Amino acid sequence: MNNCLLAGTIVLASMFLGEQQMQAQTLTPENQLIYLRHIMEQAQTAQEKNATMLLIGQTGTMQAMMYAQKYLQDKTVKKTAAKAVKAIASTHPEYNEFVSLFNGKDLTGWKGLVENPIKRAKMSESELAEAQKKADEIMCRDWTVEDGCLTYVGHGFENICTIKNYKDFEMTCDWKLDPNGKEPDAGVYLRGTPQVQIWDIRRTNVGAQVGSGGLYNNKENESKPLSVQDNKLGEWNTFYIKMVGDKVTVKLNGTVVVDNVTLENYWDRSQPIFPSEQIEMQAHGSKVYFRDIFIREL
Repeated sequence: MNNCLLAGTIVLASMFLGEQQMQAQTLTPENQLIYLRHIMEQAQTAQEKNATMLLIGQTGTMQAMMYAQKYLQDKTVKKTAAKAVKAIASTHPEYNEFVSLFNGKDLTGWKGLVENPIKRAKMSESELAEAQKKADEIMCRDWTVEDGCLTYVGHGFENICTIKNYKDFEMTCDWKLDPNGKEPDAGVYLRGTPQVQIWDIRRTNVGAQVGSGGLYNNKENESKPLSVQDNKLGEWNTFYIKMVGDKVTVKLNGTVVVDNVTLENYWDRSQPIFPSEQIEMQAHGSKVYFRDIFIREL
């Protein structure tokens, strides 16, 4: 861990955000980036912006590279942003293979949820088309884009789904739960199957104190995360999810919380997981935000 980077991040966070004192030993690169993005939004002068962008580049994360790319046309900071992108890409050339699932502007590339994979497979082409039309109408009612974030504003349990199906992949996304929501709860469905869990860890009545990131619906294989790595409710978190075959690995804010665990087929536990299916962002009756959703097919 770069001690200068850690110290610089803490100093800037204290200066611009008035954040409570952070412990360097727990400040992962992913969490550094979350704080630095806050700082970038607060920065006023060219000096402040360039100092922040320099630290962003030093985190070395894929999310940082993608974030820095947004500033390549900003006259104030474009040179520093270009250096950050180049430095990260040279160390991690695989990052260039990730593509965006969400453009930050509209719902292009997404569709509404029609039943589950087993039921969808039994539908005729015309039945599926009609059901998809209705599902898309619900999607456009319940999901929107707020400040560049994919945001659930409905009151039910309607997932938003990728139009494309995926086999083996790596993906990253940032997520945030509304602290004012009723029983904040969300998740990420992998190949149409629940789920990598997201919830308010204060909800001890439903067992949420174990933390987010676990394979909540598993029965035979481990369902709980290895440790609690959630940031404070209302703050951003970063997922890294890798799925190969039926095995899933999850990092929450840079720490492994699920280590190569089998994801069970929730829809029919006698069947293996689907070899290829859509990815779904789940909302559970409370407002939730997603941003910077990227995927790399393996």
